[in-house]
Amino acid sequence: MKEIRTEDAVGHILCHDITQIIKDEKKGVLFKKGHVVKEEDIPLLLSVGKEHLFVWEKKPGILHENEAAEILYKICAGNSSKVHGTEIKEGKIEVVSKIDGILKIRRDALVAVNSLGEMMIASRHGDFPVKKGDKVAGTRIIPLVIEKEKMDAAEKAAGNLPIFDILPYQQKKVGIVTTGSEIKKGLIQDTFTPVLREKLSGFPTEVTGQVMPGDDKEAITKAILSFADAGADLIFCTGGMSVDPDDRTPGGIRDTGAKIITYGAPVLPGAMLLVAYLERNGRSIPVLGLPGCVMYAKRTVFDLILPRVMADDEIKAEEIAALGEGGLCLNCPVCTFPNCGFGK
Repeated sequence: MKEIRTEDAVGHILCHDITQIIKDEKKGVLFKKGHVVKEEDIPLLLSVGKEHLFVWEKKPGILHENEAAEILYKICAGNSSKVHGTEIKEGKIEVVSKIDGILKIRRDALVAVNSLGEMMIASRHGDFPVKKGDKVAGTRIIPLVIEKEKMDAAEKAAGNLPIFDILPYQQKKVGIVTTGSEIKKGLIQDTFTPVLREKLSGFPTEVTGQVMPGDDKEAITKAILSFADAGADLIFCTGGMSVDPDDRTPGGIRDTGAKIITYGAPVLPGAMLLVAYLERNGRSIPVLGLPGCVMYAKRTVFDLILPRVMADDEIKAEEIAALGEGGLCLNCPVCTFPNCGFGK
């Protein structure tokens, strides 16, 4: 820290707040500690009686918090066109989404950077939807100045890819296979499909067809393959997912040759979920067996999986297994999902 003439302070960093007092009008901070003095600031500083200032001495290898914040933003976002940064304030930059989609986080890189100290990155939960304009993450350099070698270490710890990415939703053609002999025979009304259509309405989808093969396993298999061959990008099988002898949906999906990622999920409601991928005509088509709870429960495992499927974010078995922590919906009187602990 050194004292210099105010007229000579352009480009230097203030070591203390500068207060402005205007009788009956204002008493507050004119410039905050850490502010980089600009040419246009000089008349204001002189007007509050500051003819000398204490400033940080520029030293090789030392970065001001705002310079370091720009590096931290680069670590978070790279050159991504899917996010933008806010104006730097006191070493802080926020990362804001420019599109609707699913937030993906390289969690190992996030932990590695936050473990270095003197800098931080805080984000919303990954694998959940974000909308255009949503704040994705906030970053800050803790001290007023920081060694450049520490920011170099942060870049190395984070690796070559940005920590954050947003996968945009893709337009999908959807086929619906409604199982159950009671539906096929018209004994009861199909109340599942309207719920499914309502949930799909929040995404860029086109339902191209619905078939009702009853509980015939071969007919279920044929219906799935027919949708795939007709160009469906996503296939839902509703009902018939329990272990009852007449529930044939899991077997019908399996007989298509699809790769079963999971039959069962540590989530309530939604334990009987089936996730599979059908390789057909050079395409990988998600096939989801939806348990009955999707029809009547406000929030289920389907609300955790659907956005990811719509963004072509491949579902892995270990990710389903990890849903056990946070996988219990508390059925709150007033649902605030996704602003709650369900699925997190």
